Amino acid sequence: MSFTVIIPARLASTRLPDKPLADLGGKPMIVRVAERARLSGAARIIVATDHDSILAACARHGIEACLTRADHPSGTDRIAEVARALQLAPDAVVVNLQGDEPLIDPSLLAACAARIGADVPMATCAHPLDDAHDAFNPNVVKVVLDKHGRALYFSRATIPWARDAFAVNRATLPVAYSPLRHIGLYAYRNDFLQAYPALELSPLEGIEALEQLRVLWHGYPIAVHVTDAAPAPGVDTPEDLERVRRHFG
Repeated sequence: MSFTVIIPARLASTRLPDKPLADLGGKPMIVRVAERARLSGAARIIVATDHDSILAACARHGIEACLTRADHPSGTDRIAEVARALQLAPDAVVVNLQGDEPLIDPSLLAACAARIGADVPMATCAHPLDDAHDAFNPNVVKVVLDKHGRALYFSRATIPWARDAFAVNRATLPVAYSPLRHIGLYAYRNDFLQAYPALELSPLEGIEALEQLRVLWHGYPIAVHVTDAAPAPGVDTPEDLERVRRHFG
């Protein structure tokens, strides 16, 4: 399947100032992310940014980039602007790759894009959890699926709830119980991507602080690609940055 990867990259970051430009083995992080995306088989990779310094860094390394408005409320709005500027076809597939994922598995992008179809306007990814701490951690988002591999619900709570097993023990997960952790990688059909920013906010996303619940609340399906292994973590903290720097050595 042909798909375009758009990587939203804002310069501002409360925990890591100038994060997209952080040096990783001689190249800015945003360039490392784009280079991983190139390995996915994508037809095109574009960085969507709000700042000239990121635009210039991409140009120095031969990465296509597009300057966007600075006031977008989310990365989804930012990539929608770029998809419009590129005049992508309504049925074009757009993958939203976060700009702080320099170790992302490229095959995950292609697998996520492949889940888009005529009746599926949006897709994402997940992997099984085997650690009780993660299963009960509200910062680890979980998803439950229907028999077609589409999302029924996303939550910070432990879902599905193993009623009988958890009544006895919550220190370990029961045998044959593997909740799914949501991976924050998304693919969209472009016509839906353009319509998404105008969707009314849902009460569910306000309660859970999970934007993707807006899509389910409005009745649109989200297909979920389940991968066996957890992806390499992204860069959110100074400690994450040092860990990734050691990888690029």
